[in-house]
Amino acid sequence: MGSFKGHVLPGTLFLLVGVWHVWSALLRYVLNPSLFRVRVWNPMPGFDGKLKYLELYVIVIGGFIDLCIELLYSTHLKFFVNGVLNPSHMNNFEHSGMLLMFFIFGVIALLSEKSRFVRLPDEALCLIAAMAFCAEYLLFYFHSTTHKGLEGYYHILLVLLIGLCILSTVAGAILPTSFSVDVCSGIAITLQGLWFYQTAFTLYGPMMPDGCELKDDMMVMCYSKDSEVRGELLANFQLFSMVVGVLGGVIGVYWFAASKYGRSDLGSSNAIQD
Repeated sequence: MGSFKGHVLPGTLFLLVGVWHVWSALLRYVLNPSLFRVRVWNPMPGFDGKLKYLELYVIVIGGFIDLCIELLYSTHLKFFVNGVLNPSHMNNFEHSGMLLMFFIFGVIALLSEKSRFVRLPDEALCLIAAMAFCAEYLLFYFHSTTHKGLEGYYHILLVLLIGLCILSTVAGAILPTSFSVDVCSGIAITLQGLWFYQTAFTLYGPMMPDGCELKDDMMVMCYSKDSEVRGELLANFQLFSMVVGVLGGVIGVYWFAASKYGRSDLGSSNAIQD
């Protein structure tokens, strides 16, 4: 059970961060492969350093806005019923917990960069980011909202992509000089954002498979087993197409970055690395 906006908003955040992560990793590598190191976040160059922490601000502000929507707007401030948590909004509470973890990661990363009291290496930030992805994984795997049928299948594929985000982020802490690990992390985040979009347009938008329908209670219902199977096969094809498209895009962007920036001098590479 969900909504179109409830999937598009987090999908947009993941997509923006993932695409920026891939581009930054490719650019830093082609500028100077020997000095390459994994970064869990990437500074924005130019503008006299005014937008250096833009990625972290997007994570913190975007996560906080989405957190407020889930915790305050969607629940209508009805947190408790008869002295216990409102069972009608358990999914909103769970989503809030996931968003809180990403918000905490962004705040810690900002403090690490801008405060002299909290200085953490990139490997430690990778592990903190992995903890946020783990919270997201557990949320969708042990969701209080029972996802059944076609809706459940889309969320199973989402859980697999989140698992890839966890593995690639942890690998970044273990292999801090691995270019492939850093790019894989960006690809995984990008795919997660795209899959949020695909779920929104398929289950709550105009791409609903034939034989399936979105009911008034926001539950997806397929009228026959064959219709449900066709929907699952369509989901497989959609994910496969996304993987091929993203990999093709990464290869194209790498070629562009190598041809345009591959001969930059060492001083420029150090500036981008910092």
